[in-house]
Amino acid sequence: MSMGNRRVTMGYILIAATAFSILFTQAVQAETIRLGVLKFGTVNWELKTIKSNAFDKANGFELQVDGFASGSAAKIAFLAGELDGIVSDWIWVARQRAAGKDLVFIPYSKAVGSLLVPNDSPIISLKDLAGRKIGIAGGPLDKSWLILRAYAQKELGLDLKAKTEQVFGAPPLIYKTALQGHTDGTINFWHFLAKMKTKGFRQIFSVADAATSLGLDPDTPLLGYVVRGKLAREKPELVAGFAAASRAAKKLLGSSDEAWEPLRKKMRVKTDAEFNALIAGFRAGIPSGKPVDKKSADRFFDVMIKYGGHKLVGDATQLPEGVFYTN
Repeated sequence: MSMGNRRVTMGYILIAATAFSILFTQAVQAETIRLGVLKFGTVNWELKTIKSNAFDKANGFELQVDGFASGSAAKIAFLAGELDGIVSDWIWVARQRAAGKDLVFIPYSKAVGSLLVPNDSPIISLKDLAGRKIGIAGGPLDKSWLILRAYAQKELGLDLKAKTEQVFGAPPLIYKTALQGHTDGTINFWHFLAKMKTKGFRQIFSVADAATSLGLDPDTPLLGYVVRGKLAREKPELVAGFAAASRAAKKLLGSSDEAWEPLRKKMRVKTDAEFNALIAGFRAGIPSGKPVDKKSADRFFDVMIKYGGHKLVGDATQLPEGVFYTN
């Protein structure tokens, strides 16, 4: 082979190698899942565990986490196509599907709220809340509040909305007002309640108990990862890989105390008691992994329609098909 032919051959090889490199890089980039979550949300504990233990790479994808100041900001970015997924509840997914948006829900946590009062409070039951002030995180459409209202109405004949004074606010604010003694009872997100139990508060009723009394399945995960149905259909192995990585992280966090030590700073705890309470709360919220009971979900959604109305569920009159991810 002449020198000129060798140069031509080498040139083709270099071109082919460059083209392959570009295609390979694009393929790797295409397998990235970009999630938008609250900067300080508890989901970050699981996501950090996925990254730290390379559960994403082990399942064939690269996880990218973008922090947002609010859940609404993450939802806007997601609906605009800037993210592959977010964290929300399946009630929101049902609302979006009823409006024609093709979204699916991958279960993340079954942790729900409860009602706490100070240890020295005379309140021992929901009936004792009449005429009292309740601090509620998340606003009038908070799902824990709606379920407690439904339970009190059905089982006790008590209209909690009419018989109590409600103070709504962001979870940290409701947490602080409770510690300062400005409210008689508190409904908050599970991790704030876990901390409160280490600071002189006790539970008088749980949303899980209320759900059971209403014929609902307390094991139905309320929070989850939300992705587009198109992604699940066109790249089933990618979404299945993400779900598997999530399960692997939960399995590790559910069984290993050592796995929590790297998360301690991110958990923003001040005492060992708070640290241990958050671990216990997270573990209690790990879903069983079994398929969601469709009939129970239907009943749950009916409660949301009745007590949350159009402001919560939009145009949905029943639970749409296809809300829950299956693989």
